[in-house]
Amino acid sequence: MKSIEEVFEAFKGKTVLVVGDVVVDYYLRGNVSKISKEAPVPVLTLEKRERRLGGAANVAMNIRALGATPILCSVVGDDPDGEAFEQLLEYEKMPNKGIIRSQNRVTTTKLRITSGLQHLIRVDNEDVHPLVDLDQKSLLHHIKNLLDECDLVIFEDYDKGTINPKVIKETIKLANEKNIPIAVDPKRRNFTKYQGVSIFKVNIADLKDGLGIEFDALEEKELSDAASKLKASVNADNYLITLSKNGIFYDSGKESGKLKSHPRQIVEVLGAGDTVISIAGLCLTLGLPIEFIAELANIGGGMVCEMAGVVPIDKEMLFKEAKENPILGKYL
Repeated sequence: MKSIEEVFEAFKGKTVLVVGDVVVDYYLRGNVSKISKEAPVPVLTLEKRERRLGGAANVAMNIRALGATPILCSVVGDDPDGEAFEQLLEYEKMPNKGIIRSQNRVTTTKLRITSGLQHLIRVDNEDVHPLVDLDQKSLLHHIKNLLDECDLVIFEDYDKGTINPKVIKETIKLANEKNIPIAVDPKRRNFTKYQGVSIFKVNIADLKDGLGIEFDALEEKELSDAASKLKASVNADNYLITLSKNGIFYDSGKESGKLKSHPRQIVEVLGAGDTVISIAGLCLTLGLPIEFIAELANIGGGMVCEMAGVVPIDKEMLFKEAKENPILGKYL
């Protein structure tokens, strides 16, 4: 790659299989001007209703926003929310050929009620038990059939039960046989099950939770020590640790370092991890250096925090800021 333009243009030729827990995000937005007489709670005057694709589906939205083609592979309920999910896919012109409707689960939903930028409450409806055998077989069948179309696999794990050790092991085996790189965004339940992957991206809170460790400082020495413990538990070619407002840490075994975050007007910190894994995964398919991957993902993850709700990255904004970035420029 000789330029940022070439990198972004190359994204267009990639197809990504996104395996994981999908969500329908519902939003009720309005303003609070009084307290209820029935109970000491705020009364919201409703101004706007929204529904969006969330969870692993937001990763797919980011992949598409970057110009590549996503194929979602997941299990939703055979219920009205599952129907709403497929309607959203159709509206977004994304394929549903990897989606399984199951009578054994409910579709995961998150309802957020907000006044201005203030969250009042979130209501979740979900199953978190592992897939029943029939659904697991169906999911693996879909993954096997879809892999030949793909240049990358992303595991987006929200601990809702779609991903389990067998799904992980079989998918990694199939992808490795086809030399397809694998990017992982884990949660606690399956944290150490992702062995032999290309890039393992984790936020600092999930790292502490997944390894059962605790530390306060986020200096490079402490992060290097934490990365060493991570590498002892999870075998991957590359590691990314996102640090929220403190930036990102990367480690490829050969090189490592901490990159600072960029100044932002933070609105909400929803969906940043989805953007980071999407950018990192696509960069991985292009064989870009780990510091380049970390910095572009670092920029994108911060950008989406300037938006309200769970939203995908704006490719043009990312491109504009990437062109002016000295860390990216030294590799091109």
